[in-house]
Formats: sequence, structure tokens, C-alpha cells
Amino acid sequence: MNTPHTASKPHAPARDDEPRHADMVASLRASAPYVHAHRGRTFVIHVPGEAAASPAFTDLIYDIALLASLGVRLVIVFGARPQIDAALADAGLETHFVDGVRVTDSAALACVKRAVGSLQMDIEALLSTSLASTPMGGARIVTASGNLVTARPVGIAGGIDHGHTGEVRRIDVASINAHLERGAIVLMSCVGYSPSGEIFNLYAEEVATATATALSADKFVVLHPGAALHERFADTPAELDTYAARRLLAAESAPLQSADRARLQAAINACQAGVARAHLVSFDTDGALLRELYSRDGAGTMIAADTYDITRTATADDLGGVLALIEPLAEAGILVARSREQIELDIERYIVLERDGLITACCSLMPYADEGVGELACVAVHPDYRGQDRAERLLVEVERRARASGLTRIFVLTTKTPHWFVEHGFAPADLDALPLAKRALYNYQRNSAVLIKRLK
Repeated sequence: MNTPHTASKPHAPARDDEPRHADMVASLRASAPYVHAHRGRTFVIHVPGEAAASPAFTDLIYDIALLASLGVRLVIVFGARPQIDAALADAGLETHFVDGVRVTDSAALACVKRAVGSLQMDIEALLSTSLASTPMGGARIVTASGNLVTARPVGIAGGIDHGHTGEVRRIDVASINAHLERGAIVLMSCVGYSPSGEIFNLYAEEVATATATALSADKFVVLHPGAALHERFADTPAELDTYAARRLLAAESAPLQSADRARLQAAINACQAGVARAHLVSFDTDGALLRELYSRDGAGTMIAADTYDITRTATADDLGGVLALIEPLAEAGILVARSREQIELDIERYIVLERDGLITACCSLMPYADEGVGELACVAVHPDYRGQDRAERLLVEVERRARASGLTRIFVLTTKTPHWFVEHGFAPADLDALPLAKRALYNYQRNSAVLIKRLK
């Protein structure tokens, strides 16, 4: 009997770029849940005028265009403060501020028009790019703008007539939504108009906050220069609720610069007015916007409206609250029993979530610095607050602190919830993967599963 001849495909030799391709595939897969979650959502992004001078500006606009391609409904509110300053200087005019608010007389208004119009055209030009050799190849982005902000004059404040400096009176939500429904990116500037036909120079952060609030935006993104806010201030987590954000705003030990204060205040105001999430993201850091919106760890500082929990390092005063969480789980055999004295000695290794004085969740991070690994232990959530992503928040904070300490891996020993850790990036491992000191203390009777997560 004759058998058909099948040609075998020669085995392709390994390529040097295969790890890079694997990383790309892994990143795409990891971003998929966020792609699904954000599609059809409305994001308002505040782009300050300073961003236009950044070497990353072109890529930033391309990344914003990518958001639109992924189905996000986008409103860009751009400021033009440095551009207006430059236009005034070119015209030989002095800039006058009263309590941080620019006084805009008729001559200054002409400079505002010129600066804002020029920057808007620059942004529109970048969004119009469609060459195949660019990230915008085939994008065909449509923008829409117009008299979408009704404004009123500031008037006389502090004895000074502010001229054409104004305040937001109303956002034309119906027109903005109509543009968004047609798939356009809506561009809004720091200029508003009155029913009598006057033009007003507005505070861009105020326009952005008012727009996000009026639209009930799903996310309000505030771009800023430099490193992420939580990276510049010690013990500041990457996720804050509005209470913690206000505490940071009022902190005297590490006072914020005026520009940072304005951005943080804008984020707080939006969240307090009903916007679910506000994100402070660096426009200088390549890809930070995409990482913040499409990865678990993000790259910016998030202000959340729907949580009042503060994430912080435990203190001796928290001992009772930590024990109240751990002891019932230890009695049930879910956690390893630890004495009060042992926990008290290690209390600074614990991270807690606190809501109005109640410790709602806790965990510990025990570093084995010589081996570049840390142990995540004692993950416990108050019974009244389970199922609300508190364990995920603790894990994100543990990973941030582990990276900051130079650790490359974290491990956990568990008998009851290995599936949860696997779902969050841990992989089963052998005992040999544990640090030597931990391996020597392993309880074979308990037979805990060993799971390890590599930190990127």
C-alpha cells in the first residue's frame, strides 16, 4: 500500500529577536482586558502647553490617536500657557498675574488667539498624519472643535480688572457627544465665548475639569512633566483616594509646586464631582499614557473616587487591627499562626488599607535582599470588605515596593488560594526556588504550594 508523501517543514533556527517577540505578544495579551474595558468609554485628557516642547510630544499625540483607534471616545483639552508667554514676549508685552491668574487685556488677548490657534493647528497636523511609515499609518483621524465652552468674565478681583480673563460657565455636552458619536476626537482649548460674542482666556485645568465633570467621563487624564507624582514623594502610593490626595495636597513636609498642586486639585475636583478615575501621567516618559491605561501596574498616579481606603505602612498602633484580620484566618488554617510578639517586631514590614480608622486589609513583604526575592505573606481582608479588589490593591503596592527595593521576584506559600495568585501572574515553583533561609523553615506537614512572580 502506498502512503502519501508529506514534506516536512524544516525547523527554523532560533532567532535573536524571539525573546523580544515573546515580550510583545505577552504585552498584547496582558492589555486585552483593558482594551475591552475601555472601548466605548469617554476619556478627557488635559494636555498642558509645556507638552508641546517635550521631545516626546509627537509620540504622545500618536499614542492619543491609538486610544481612538482602540475605540475610546476622546476629548483633548490643551493649555497654552508657555505659548502665550512667548507670544507676549515677542510682542514686547508684560505678563501680569493676580493670585496666579493672568490678567488679559485687549493686547494680551491678541497674543492668546495667536498662541492657541497655532498650537491647535500643530496638534491637528499631527493627528492628520497617515503615512504608512509612521504609527499613524492608515489611522484617518477626524477632529472636531468650536464654541463648546460658554464663559463669563472674572471681572474685577482684588481691585484689578482682569479684562478678557474668564471662567467656565457651561460646557456644550450635546455638541461634544454628537462629535464623539461620529468618531471624532474633540479638541478644546483654553478659550471660551460669551453669549454676547466676547472671547475669554480661561484656565485650562478648569476647562478640562468642567468638561470631564459635565460629560461624566469614565477617566480624566492630567498630563504633567517629569516623573510620576508618587515617584517624587516618599511613601506616596500609586493609587490614592480623594482623602489621601487632599492630605498630599496639604502636606508641609514635601510641599508640591504650584503647577503640581493645580493638577492634583483638578483631579480631586473631578473625582468629587462624579468622575470615577483621574490619572496624573508624565508626558515626558515614553509610552506612559498607554502603560497607565492598558497595564495592571500603570505608569502614573491614580486618584479614585469610589474608595476611601488609604494604603500605607503599618505602625505599632495598627497591631490590634492587623491581629484582628490575621488571627481568624490562622485559626481556620488558611494562614500560618504568628504570635503577637512576632507581628509586633515585623510591623514595619506590613502594609495596610485603612478606612476611617478601620484596618480593612493587610499583608507583609519580607525581603531576602541577598537573593533578590521577597515573600508576600499574611494577605488578609476584613470579612465586610471581601470581593472589592482590596487584595489586588495590596499586591500592586507590594510589587511597587519590591521593585523600589531592588527585588526581582516575590513568592508566596499558600494552601487555600493558589488559583488567585496564578490569576495574578504567579507561577508554581519547586522548593529549590525559595531562599535558603525560608527553605530551611518550610513546614512539610502543611505542604504549602510555592508560587513565584517575576517583576518586570
